[in-house]
This record gives sequence, C-alpha cells and structure tokens, in this order.
Amino acid sequence: MGTTYKILIMGASYGSLLGTKLALAGHTVSLVCLPAEADLINNEGAIVRLPVKGREGLVEVNSKKLPGKMSAGGTTAFKPADFDLVALAMQEPQYRSPGVRELLDAVAKAKVPCMSIMNIPPLPYLARIPGLDSAKCRDCYTDPTVWDNFDPKLMTLCSPDPQAFRPPEEKVNVLQVRLPTNFKSARFDSDAHTAILRQLAADIEAVRFDVGGAKIELPVKLKVHDSIFVPLAKWSMLLAGNYRCVQKDGIIPIKEAVHGDIEASRSVYNWVVKLCVSMGADEKDLVPFEKYAAAAQSLGSPSSAARALAAGAPNIERTDRLVQTIGAQKGMKNEVVDRTVALVDGWLEANRKKAATK
Repeated sequence: MGTTYKILIMGASYGSLLGTKLALAGHTVSLVCLPAEADLINNEGAIVRLPVKGREGLVEVNSKKLPGKMSAGGTTAFKPADFDLVALAMQEPQYRSPGVRELLDAVAKAKVPCMSIMNIPPLPYLARIPGLDSAKCRDCYTDPTVWDNFDPKLMTLCSPDPQAFRPPEEKVNVLQVRLPTNFKSARFDSDAHTAILRQLAADIEAVRFDVGGAKIELPVKLKVHDSIFVPLAKWSMLLAGNYRCVQKDGIIPIKEAVHGDIEASRSVYNWVVKLCVSMGADEKDLVPFEKYAAAAQSLGSPSSAARALAAGAPNIERTDRLVQTIGAQKGMKNEVVDRTVALVDGWLEANRKKAATK
C-alpha cells in the first residue's frame, strides 16, 4: 500500500460498489448522493452483498468496517479540488440536474482527473478517439453543454461490467451484485494520472476479506488497460441485450432479448464489434458473442434503461443512438440497431407527452 488517495464518486448505487472496493483497499472515498441516501450511508454504512465463487449465499461488506473511510453528502458537501480522482457513477441525464451540474462544472474547472463509469462515454472521452467527430455526437446527450469545460486529456472511461441492483425490499444503502465481473478502465492521457489508477487496481487486487476467520479474495476488481477502446466492449452488449429489452408494447428481460432471437442478437453484436474495430479497437480487446450470450442467461430482469422507460422517464442514456450515429460516420448501418433506436425514441416521446400533460 503506497499513497492513500482521496476519491470523489458522483452517484451512490454503482458508486457504492466501486467506493466500497476502494475503501476496502484503504483509500478515502466521498460519495455524492441524495440526502436520504447520504444519511443512511453515514449512519449505517454502504452495504454491498456479492456472490463469491465456491461459497453459499452472499458475502456482505459494510463500509463502516473497512480500513479506508467512506462518507456521503449532497452536491455542495465537497470541493473537487480536494480530491486526487473523481468517478462519475450517475446516469447521464442526471448530470444536468440542479446542483449536480454545478458540481460537474467545478470538477472540470479544478482539472482533477475524472473516470466515468457511465455506459455512455462522456463527450470529452469521445474526443480522445482518433478520427471520430465528437461534435456530430452532441445530440445523443441529454444536455451536451455540461461537458464543455472538460479537458479530454483528464477524462477516461471505465466499463461498468459488474451487474448490480438495489433490492426493492431493502433500505437504499444496500446494493446487491448479480454478476461480479470487473471494472475495466482505459488509461488516462498522462502517465501520472494513469499511475493513480494502476495503484488503485493493485491495492484492490491485494485485499483479502475476513469471512468467519477465513481470509478470502472478493470479486469485482479494477483492471487498467492501455487501449482506449477496451471499455467500448460494453457497446455490443448494450445493443444486443439492454436496449433490445425495449419492445413496442412493453419490456422483456435481458436474457429473453438476447436468446429470444439469437441470430438477430449475434448479428447486432458482431456489427458493433466491427464498428469498434473500424474505429481502431483490437478484436482481442472485445468480448466474443458466445461469452456474452452465456452471461446473459443469468440476467433475468429487464435492463435499467428499459425499466426507466417503463417507469415513464423522459430521458435515459442513449448509447443506442450514439452507436448508430458513429456507425453513420463510418458509413455503416444495421437494421436491428435502427429499429431499436426508433423504439426508444417512441417511448421517450410518449413519456415526455405524458409528463407535459400532468
């Protein structure tokens, strides 16, 4: 364990998973979240339950009992300049909400290195991809202006591969991990900032957690890659699974979206892989379809994007539209992707109309 870093995480659901792993490794973590969540986390800890290979049931980790310190507060509780790293763990539409928007802007102006664990890459990250016109992607974002003050060199992307959810019967400080895979981050532009990520990854790797007297390794690591394309491996999964949970008149589980028409799923998946390769990704940085299809067997509920639409959300993260837009820049199109984007557009339009008449 070398330096102890101070990390600010905006968003407490996925944020509490990453934050707990960092606090377990001895670092100081501050979570930005809603007042009710902050009170619970400060009083009772953030509680993360995760499956561990070869063990029955779930292992519970409480942030109160860790070597590092975790605290939580609202959007005005912290000064970005006090931190070594900021992680963005909210859904993209949330960054334009009052309070959050000002905090995000303060992060940009403080020039603190920033790691996003959103499914959709922040606009400044797209600017790091050679040959991509990020200006043409602006309308894929709920409010693109919130990203305008960021220096692309200070932004990196981390794929939120672990699947986690808040059990509805529990308090809001409890997070349950369904699929305990790794967070996969691309390097920063600078070696010094990348060294922070590598240190955090090594510290998380070294942790052994005490369960009934046995020191065990917990899943969900942070992996740091030199390729800026590694986190984009998530795109094929989102377009073959998550966004296809959205049907004309309802939503279906990810498992059904993928396995209901496996050939259509494979064709979309491989089309997105081809798009990433055309942008400069190496095929070996991406996940083969068979591996994803096998993992999707365990995803028995609809994606968060589909659930948000079904609950009437007027805005969601639009990775589907972003991939379609970048495809068009490369002269590539896919019928299934076009159909998915049109379906999501239709739901959002209906949701906005409903919201306007309330």
